Amino acid sequence: MVQHLKPNPAIIYPDSDGQPMSDNTKQFRWIVVIKENLELLFADRPDVFVAGDLLWYPVEGDNKIRQAPDAMVIFGRPKGDRGSYRQWEEDNITPQVVFEIVSPGDRLRKMFNKFKFYEHYGVEEYYVYDPDTHELIGWLRSGNVFEVVEEMNGWVSPRLEIRFQLTSDTLEIYHPNGQRFLTFVEIAQLREQETQRAEQERQRAEREQRRAERLAEQLRALGVEPDEGE
Repeated sequence: MVQHLKPNPAIIYPDSDGQPMSDNTKQFRWIVVIKENLELLFADRPDVFVAGDLLWYPVEGDNKIRQAPDAMVIFGRPKGDRGSYRQWEEDNITPQVVFEIVSPGDRLRKMFNKFKFYEHYGVEEYYVYDPDTHELIGWLRSGNVFEVVEEMNGWVSPRLEIRFQLTSDTLEIYHPNGQRFLTFVEIAQLREQETQRAEQERQRAEREQRRAERLAEQLRALGVEPDEGE
């Protein structure tokens, strides 16, 4: 499916297309949440590479054929920093899962071109979410074409095993263990709560220890040697 042109050493594959990562804070927040939670999901898998807004060049010798998905997951490639994803340097492995977050600046032609690009170059799962309308669309590869996922509410990604849940006002995504995708702020708040609980438990243990020591002193004053085993 991927074409191979005669290598040209003069060809430069830029690491940036000059386009901003996002058009607004809402789109940026969703890109970060999806990308970072996917990183967390596969943190223990050295053979799964997750990237956000990284230029993907599928064809060696043509630097005009490219896309920069908002988030993409590639199974079979090692983690690590890259300026771009040049497929011919990555065992010719196509990103299997791609996410796009719609922004007000996205035009129908632009979204259609992305769809045809991902379909043509072998993406297995493609998900598009519009945070303004709360519409989520997914496509699954069937042979050489995409077929739409008829019901996205409750859909579980075959590759990622994450679950999509649509509510009246937002999209919720869940890890395979049932943990909801969280923002950095929510993760920090949970860590702070855990820290506070640990501190409270430490203080409780110290109070119990002091109480036991006072009781032992009182027993000794009465001529009773406390049983250290109790």
